[in-house]
Amino acid sequence: MRILLATDAWPPQVNGVVRTLAEVRRELAAMGHSVVVVHPGLFRSVPCPFYPEVRLALPLSRRIAAIIEAAAPHAIHIATEGPIGVAMRHWCLRHGREFTTAFHTRFAEYLAQRGVLPARVTYGLLRRFHAPSGGVMVASERVRSELAARGFHNLRAWGRGVDTTQFSPDCEGIPLSLPRPIFLSVGRVAPEKNLPAFLSLDLPGSKVVVGDGPQLATLRRQFPEAHFLGRRDHADLPALYAAADVLVFPSRTDTFGLVLLEALACGLPVAAYPVAGPLDIVGDSGAGVLDEDLRAAALAALQIPRARCRARALGFTWEASAREFVANLLPLPGMSHIAPRAAPPQRAA
Repeated sequence: MRILLATDAWPPQVNGVVRTLAEVRRELAAMGHSVVVVHPGLFRSVPCPFYPEVRLALPLSRRIAAIIEAAAPHAIHIATEGPIGVAMRHWCLRHGREFTTAFHTRFAEYLAQRGVLPARVTYGLLRRFHAPSGGVMVASERVRSELAARGFHNLRAWGRGVDTTQFSPDCEGIPLSLPRPIFLSVGRVAPEKNLPAFLSLDLPGSKVVVGDGPQLATLRRQFPEAHFLGRRDHADLPALYAAADVLVFPSRTDTFGLVLLEALACGLPVAAYPVAGPLDIVGDSGAGVLDEDLRAAALAALQIPRARCRARALGFTWEASAREFVANLLPLPGMSHIAPRAAPPQRAA
């Protein structure tokens, strides 16, 4: 198949959505599919108000049309609800073309936390965005149930995976030279990640935070005893997981949480709240401890054998994720026979 993927999340952004799309694209290529990505780098862009490092594209309808015509896709998937997603959705509706979408991020909760819009208003906008979709892909059954209760329709499962070769217990840990046990948090340092819930815990040993974001300077001042390592390359993460004793995941709003799978694949047990994401990944596997008392969960997780964590992660593969993604796509009648033309020249961001 020739698949057109429209996304506002793409490198150099670093987040779970980007990683998911990149991994699935790689698996799709291995299966013989071709993927044309419509991303912010193809258009003029401006900084996102809350995350200046994230660029918001200013897509032109004529350029969107030219890209679609050049790609002659068999299926169109709109991964995000940003400017590119809106422009692609508009084109599809105008030309009567079916498409699928995905729900990756809880924007309603994020905007409500910042006092921008009440969650009910944002969910109303998101429900309207996804309403024409032939299939709204969601990462877990719990998110699917939550969205169904909010009036979303055509919900389809699309699981996630982990590279168990890259993320492995065989990786040599980085010598952090810190008092043990080491409690680690990995991800964006932003309000929606709820990091103060972790950093304020009375725990023995050391607390280590890996990641960058708008809350970094504030949390460094507020919690001087914690160790903030800043942003690290994705390739460095296995060694950090190997050096730690427990991954503490304080977020209550992630739809999945890829770092949980990466940590488990390295044999690192997880401590988290019993919410969507941790419940779907850890569940009752014994590879982590889920408790509303996050301190109790972190201390109890120290007793979990690392082999049990690795065994749990082996059940999640990117190949299975990619096959599920393809099964959810809707073929475009009348376009599948068109030979693709040369792509239009790319424009720098």
